[in-house]
Amino acid sequence: MVHVLSGRTLLHPTDPERSRTFYGEQLGLGVYREFGTGPERGTVYFLGGGFLELSGRSQTPPSPAVQLWMQVADVTAAHEELVAKGVDIVRPPVKEPWGLIEMWITDPDGCRIVLVEVPEDHPIRYRPGI
Repeated sequence: MVHVLSGRTLLHPTDPERSRTFYGEQLGLGVYREFGTGPERGTVYFLGGGFLELSGRSQTPPSPAVQLWMQVADVTAAHEELVAKGVDIVRPPVKEPWGLIEMWITDPDGCRIVLVEVPEDHPIRYRPGI
């Protein structure tokens, strides 16, 4: 078995500075580490139990198959904060049939980001009898 010590999602943005502004300033993700120099330098952000690395540059945006799922404590508060910061909201918070409250946004390259709130009574948090 492979013994994984850490993991991260790696994105190569089409405009690294624009993406650093989005993830660092608009979303407010904390910086774990930075490396290299110049406009294509790498920045690794804390992402809950993992990391998000922006490094290098791509000539094309990511595939629509690439999506980020980020759990937040209060998706309504996140919605208000992101609207105030000018983030384009694809879909405001909605309670899904499976019980999670989801809001959809995109990063500057169109990568779909799902912000999720797990209600206190949702089975992800609590399973009766266990």
